[in-house]
Amino acid sequence: MFEVQNQPPPLESYNLFGSDAVLREAVKREGAGWAEQELSALGATLGRPETIALGFAANENQPKLKSFDRFGHRVDEVEFHPAWHALMTIALEAGLHSSPWAKPQKGAHVARAAGTYMATQIESGIYCPIAMTYGSAPTLRQSPKAAAEWLPRIAQRAYDPRFMPATQKNGALIGMGMTENQGGSDLRTNTTRAEPVGGAFALHGHKWFMSAPMCDAFLVLAQSPKGLSCFLMPRWTPDGKRNAVHINRLKDKLGNKSNASSEVEFHGAYAELIGEEGRGIPTIIEMSNYTRLDCCIGSSGLMRAAVAQAVHHARHRTAFQKKLIDQPLMTNVLADLALECEAATALTMRLARAYDEDDEASLALRRVVTPAGKFWICKRAPFLGVEAMEVLGGSGYIEESVLPRIYREMPVNSIWEGSGNVMCLDVLRAIARTPNAADVLKREMDGGDARLKAFVARFFERLASPARNDEAQARALTRDMVLGLQAALLIKHAPAAVADAFCASRLAGEGSAFGVLPRGVDARAIAERAAPAS
Repeated sequence: MFEVQNQPPPLESYNLFGSDAVLREAVKREGAGWAEQELSALGATLGRPETIALGFAANENQPKLKSFDRFGHRVDEVEFHPAWHALMTIALEAGLHSSPWAKPQKGAHVARAAGTYMATQIESGIYCPIAMTYGSAPTLRQSPKAAAEWLPRIAQRAYDPRFMPATQKNGALIGMGMTENQGGSDLRTNTTRAEPVGGAFALHGHKWFMSAPMCDAFLVLAQSPKGLSCFLMPRWTPDGKRNAVHINRLKDKLGNKSNASSEVEFHGAYAELIGEEGRGIPTIIEMSNYTRLDCCIGSSGLMRAAVAQAVHHARHRTAFQKKLIDQPLMTNVLADLALECEAATALTMRLARAYDEDDEASLALRRVVTPAGKFWICKRAPFLGVEAMEVLGGSGYIEESVLPRIYREMPVNSIWEGSGNVMCLDVLRAIARTPNAADVLKREMDGGDARLKAFVARFFERLASPARNDEAQARALTRDMVLGLQAALLIKHAPAAVADAFCASRLAGEGSAFGVLPRGVDARAIAERAAPAS
């Protein structure tokens, strides 16, 4: 009888927090050490075999649109597999959707970032409604009425999937709808109309992408008599009727299969104005800043998931009389992947701390670095994912492995909340409109390594020149900003082997492909630092 040999055990029954040295260090360093016990409990729950199985089940049993009931009444409901509901329950009970708003304290955004970083490693589909609900709070606060009504609901650590008025539920989730067929990122071309009706508005139009249509309410943009404005549109009207939100279809996406994304039409849908009429983009951009941070968190978490799988496999699999991790070229590849992941995680958690602080420097850091981090971290993730898959070879390419799912998830964070070009152009605007941006970046990029000093000098020389405004070079400028910030963080906080290898490969070397770390770096130490404990 054929005997299976030389196959790694599944990566399960491990603690996603306790086995991740980089994450633990960042949580403590960035001010959330008080949350270690809660994060460890969440990490243990997420690493259980039965929790990991939920991610597979939620993807194999995708959401279904139920447009009508058996009598022909329009219902516009989305039905989910029990695995989805189980994963959402874990996330909401951990407060990943609202904890910094429900209980503000130093390090709250960092602690929440660490939790979502782990959750996305098990199933990234649940991240969409979690991120939108988290990001909605600053926008809702621009309307005292909406804030008083909805913030207590989203503060509840209870997942209530029932389709009924939010007044009758144990908790609530908030989605958003901005993109329309004709405009994409050009939101000022939106055609959806908002007609005043009493003290509210009636929406007529469509959204080409409305994410997570099972949420209880949505922040949407529409053209009111005074211009493009922001509105809160609940799924149920105040008098207890289904709102006139018609779901035309669910999107058939590359990834993010467990989550529903939809095309919708509004036929006089009830909505309430949020913020000042005619200033919809400045109003909803408050939400976008937080959801862009979540794109950084999500991509960093997916990187960690891919690296953990690759290193775990290489530590157990033998080829040519050696463990894969002991093969010099494979060690180089694994170390390079680990470097990318650690740099992304360090910057993401540093950025999360900026959302915990309201001083002038932190506000500038948020404004400039959030779009920059989203661009580079999210852009690097798919390249890392395909390389990690290659470590496993054919075993990593089949659907029984988690790596195909991770790889398909990675592009969405780069596209959602503004694609790469939008982010880089936003960086140029942020630098121009933030007087202290250069000084804040200089402090953040300060480090003793000669390679970093030379790199930073070149960056700020370009930043001070008219060439800074060359839109065609915005990606290069944004990339170098992120690399300088990542290098400085690793020099200050990571082991010397990690910082040296990053500077040698990203600042003074060839980084076009993974596995090209130069001679002299301690690749084995870097790879072992990234190993998950099972």
